[in-house]
Amino acid sequence: MKIGDKLPAVELLLTNNQQIPLQEYPHDLLLLFFYPKANTPGCTQEGKDFRDLYPQFQSLSCAILGASRDGIKAQQNFKKKYDFPFELIADKSETLCNAFDVIKEKTLFGRLGFGIERSSFLFKQGILIHQWRKVKVKNHAQAVLDIIKTEQTHE
Repeated sequence: MKIGDKLPAVELLLTNNQQIPLQEYPHDLLLLFFYPKANTPGCTQEGKDFRDLYPQFQSLSCAILGASRDGIKAQQNFKKKYDFPFELIADKSETLCNAFDVIKEKTLFGRLGFGIERSSFLFKQGILIHQWRKVKVKNHAQAVLDIIKTEQTHE
């Protein structure tokens, strides 16, 4: 994925049990954020940060979707537990993750493996306008919101 690319043709399984092509998800602006695993400390904090700022994202006509390799039940439980107002994507097949190239080699507890590199992607009318890779959770949601505000004041 690079700036100017279109949303990939990928089918989504959302926490509301809806299956929908990504390009058909209703939005003007769409923030898609990838996180390693539901209910882990960093992923929980990131979700809560987007949740807490959600009304501001909505006021800027920006939809939010969160995605990980967790199954649908884990995603539904995560969403419910933290009262996320946006849908989460269950990408057990890694189709969406691979389309965005977010599966990276990682070391966890001294063992080498593969996992999601925390990343976010902002689309305007289906075109990628910003991306964040190797995201650090602290202040990320606010930084994304600030970029959207800046974009809209320059239109």
